[in-house]
Amino acid sequence: MNHYETVFILTPVLSDAQMKEAVDKFKAVLAENNATVVNEENWGLRKLAYPIQHKSTGFYTLIEFDAEPNVVKKLETAFRRDEKVIRFLIFHLDKHAAEYAAKRRSLKNAKANNNEEVKEVKEN
Repeated sequence: MNHYETVFILTPVLSDAQMKEAVDKFKAVLAENNATVVNEENWGLRKLAYPIQHKSTGFYTLIEFDAEPNVVKKLETAFRRDEKVIRFLIFHLDKHAAEYAAKRRSLKNAKANNNEEVKEVKEN
């Protein structure tokens, strides 16, 4: 199994429910093909560097997953068929990139845990 990461941009005219439904659809494609989702990050609505299809913003989502190489083609096909997807990028992570991604995840989790502890202290 190889470690992959995909970032895709969804059209900004979607509601939150529609956006989550689209993300769940792509995660289902991965699950159907025996891929395991390692990490999912919703980066939210962001401004694009340049207009794409007359849109200047989009919902960004990152998904890290472990899968066999043939799963990438199936995921690309799902992205291309969905009109909600403005752009997507799937790339294979080498061992150094995978280590960096794991370190970034652990720092993100540590910050989230630290923020929760600060909230609890403030509430008490």
